[in-house]
Amino acid sequence: MRKFAVIGLGRFGATLARTLAERGAEVIAVDKDARIVEEFKEIVTLAVRLDSTDEEALRSQGLDKVDVAVVSIGEDFEASVLTTALLKRLGVPVVIARASGSASHIQERILSLVGADRVILPEVEMGKRLAQNLLISNILDYVLISEKYSAAEIRAPKAFWGKMIGELRIRERYNVNILEVKKISGEGKNAKIKRINYLPQAKDIIEKGDILLVIGKEEDIERIAKEE
Repeated sequence: MRKFAVIGLGRFGATLARTLAERGAEVIAVDKDARIVEEFKEIVTLAVRLDSTDEEALRSQGLDKVDVAVVSIGEDFEASVLTTALLKRLGVPVVIARASGSASHIQERILSLVGADRVILPEVEMGKRLAQNLLISNILDYVLISEKYSAAEIRAPKAFWGKMIGELRIRERYNVNILEVKKISGEGKNAKIKRINYLPQAKDIIEKGDILLVIGKEEDIERIAKEE
């Protein structure tokens, strides 16, 4: 199992850390605010209060051993830059940094220069997600993974109901992969997740109400989501 660190528990970082933990991931959550850290002690694997610009402090809490670190420090851009650079120096394989505010594109360039493997612009990504949700009603959620690839939750099209995944040839026809299938009971406000199939196989049957988590290029996701 991959190990994650989330540094900065503002709205973005807190949501990320909580979601990763709910999905069963091992998460180290870091913030300078003791009150926020206390709130996360029962949620994540380890919640610690420390100065992320202190290399020894990062090392002492095992942040040099994580697979992915997300730097989501909101207001102190200098701390964000230094933290990103330190994490790369410590050998963290993937460091993702958040840029924000009116100068987000300038911040993006600086964070990339100091070693960030990917820079997230939350406002841009949220705008993208909202646009997708408004334009295509079958898309329930949308996340940019890279410049080329995205992940989305879509309602299973009617044409898929009662058919096996292998029979649908989704990879060949749409050039996307199904990562999981949520089985839903009830409809509308009464809809609840009955179970989640995290490793869907060719013989698994898609049913009415299922929600599919798919990954692929934006245009391919749109094409499958528009199926009747």
